[in-house]
Amino acid sequence: MRLAIVIVLLDACVFLSTCTVPPTLLDTIRERGTLRVVTRNSPTTYYLAAEGPAGPEYDLALAFADYLGVELDIYTPPTFDNVIPDLLLYQADLAAAGLTVTEARQRRLRFAEPYQHVTQRVVYRMGTRRPRTLEDLVGKRIAVVAGSSHAGILRDLKASLPNLSWVEVPAIDGDELMYWVAERRYDLTIVDSNEYEISRRYHPEIRSAMTIGGELPIAWALRSNPIDDSLWRVAQAFFDTGPGRELVAGLEEKYYADRPDLDYVGTRRFLRHIGTRFVPYQEIFEAAAAEQDLDWRLLAAVGYQESHWDPSAVSPTGVRGIMMLTQATARQLGIEDRVDVESSIFGGARYLRRMIGKIPARIPEPDRTYMALAAYNVGFGHLEDARILTQRHGKDADSWDDVREHLPLLAQRKYFSTVRYGYARGWEPVIYVDNIRSYRDLLEWYFSDRNRNNRMLLAEEEQSKPSG
Repeated sequence: MRLAIVIVLLDACVFLSTCTVPPTLLDTIRERGTLRVVTRNSPTTYYLAAEGPAGPEYDLALAFADYLGVELDIYTPPTFDNVIPDLLLYQADLAAAGLTVTEARQRRLRFAEPYQHVTQRVVYRMGTRRPRTLEDLVGKRIAVVAGSSHAGILRDLKASLPNLSWVEVPAIDGDELMYWVAERRYDLTIVDSNEYEISRRYHPEIRSAMTIGGELPIAWALRSNPIDDSLWRVAQAFFDTGPGRELVAGLEEKYYADRPDLDYVGTRRFLRHIGTRFVPYQEIFEAAAAEQDLDWRLLAAVGYQESHWDPSAVSPTGVRGIMMLTQATARQLGIEDRVDVESSIFGGARYLRRMIGKIPARIPEPDRTYMALAAYNVGFGHLEDARILTQRHGKDADSWDDVREHLPLLAQRKYFSTVRYGYARGWEPVIYVDNIRSYRDLLEWYFSDRNRNNRMLLAEEEQSKPSG
């Protein structure tokens, strides 16, 4: 009925030559100067990292807004099952929320070019019986996200498995459901493979039992409008031939690849790097640490954790240099060349001192420094959120051991939705600080007077190795 009315009005305008054609959605966005995007707060979509907003969907949406010549206005509704209704009610121009393209959704929405493909994983807890067939799902306590494609999969399965049962949980994402499986609250859940690849890093108890169905594409969703497809057409161009195509190619490495820099490096390798990489920069580390009243071995340990003392290092997220400073941080510190060794080390020392200065003075050492290191990695706002969660759980927010225990909760919607800065990869600063403490201890041992003979032996051993 609505379509017929619009057509009649357009015909009347042509006949009378007195009406103007209404602006397209693309015209409206450009005139408004903003692209309104609805997403969700999760590791596979959008979250606030130490260097600012991040996430695969955020990166793409930001590049698309720039492609249109407008600013990005991105927001998250209270729950995942609000995403599509918000789009249909004109609260957003498009939904960039990690939506899989299903037949049911295609009847209501129009999707842009897919940028990723995922499978649907059945996830269980290690140590429990692994389901190997669909029949094994019957009788299990299964939970899925309300409004998700996984709920639709289970509804389809119920036709052939009438005794299959599950619960649909609102206001959470797959990563929290995997946590609940790890904690034995549920036996199984179903999540997209990209969510599983991230969550398995900090829930070592979970395993993928099997996949259900084939691959499904992930794409942006737009309102289906037979009269106005202007935004859809430019989105297609963005992914087909525009900057989106190149950006998509780097998403896997940036967000889903394992991070070897967060693993404990073998002691022998670390000691070898002291002789081959660190010694040429030792005086710079000592001078920068002295300027900021820091332990030079601590500062050197931060440099190793960040780049393995490689001045040309570049991370998938674009941070550079020995101390891996972001562009924004470098600008704040007045650094023009992040790859310049002296600038990077002195800048990193100033930034670490700034983080220490933000930690309440009442917190004693070494807890104060450990919290500053965590803030260096994940951002001061997320550290404060973790301290709030620590206090809520009746623990000491001024104790690093207690805060360390609660930082990983920032990856669970149950907790991050209740604090200011939202989702964070809270397990990363925990590993980050642990590694730096280990590297600092090794540096103290290596440069101690009692270890002089060992240093000589290590140096001779390195010299005796064949080059290359």
